[in-house]
Amino acid sequence: MAGIGSLPLFHRVRGRRVVVLSEGVMGEAKTRLVERAGGIPCSEAEAHHAHLAFVALDDEHEAEAAALRLKRKGLLVNVADRPELCDFTTPSILDREPVLVAVSTSGASAGLAKHLRLRLERLLPQSLGPLAAALRDARDAMRATWADGDARRTAVDRALGEGGVLDPFDPDSAGRVDEWLADPATGTRGGTVDIALRSDDPEDLTLREARLLGTCDLLVHDPDVPQAILARARADAKRVEGSIVPKSDRSMLVVRLTGNR
Repeated sequence: MAGIGSLPLFHRVRGRRVVVLSEGVMGEAKTRLVERAGGIPCSEAEAHHAHLAFVALDDEHEAEAAALRLKRKGLLVNVADRPELCDFTTPSILDREPVLVAVSTSGASAGLAKHLRLRLERLLPQSLGPLAAALRDARDAMRATWADGDARRTAVDRALGEGGVLDPFDPDSAGRVDEWLADPATGTRGGTVDIALRSDDPEDLTLREARLLGTCDLLVHDPDVPQAILARARADAKRVEGSIVPKSDRSMLVVRLTGNR
């Protein structure tokens, strides 16, 4: 993220005014975007009620002047096809309400973002939304089952892991949330998995290996394993340099990573 100078955020606009200065097809698209998010499109005259603005005007001078006026009023502004004038850019959105996946190229190519999103559409099941909603509704029950925050996060991570009882790619997962809460052991997927690197390039990791690194609780690795590959492991996983796996909870997922030799 440091290289592109952008911080991905989701801005809540439901029930709030959003300035839309627009004309033509692009302007209609910006209006629909705001309305789909629950926002209220408004004119520049109501800018004092808003925090965000979209400018989609064909005349470049008019668009730039409008952007400057709105910025002076303290609004964050997006100008269609003018990334150099934008305070924020709009990603291509994959909607699995309440799950939203946003794909952005920071204004470099809206077409590329769209086609990446279309590929993801084929990969991510429609059942993601119901699963997220079921987990949201189960928050109080999860807190009651695991009062300790670390224990709760570990239990959720195990259940959502590949092959877990709540695997996001399993279309029936949403219907098993109550079953999992009644018997948390059903989400356990502990053990030790060995991964022998074939190269130092993280792109050569298989999909399964990448998922294991992203969900493991403990990472044991050779000292020569590149940082680029270690970075694929979950940020809060415990790490041990060497080849000996320390004694751990039987429900803990351990990945032992050996370097490319």
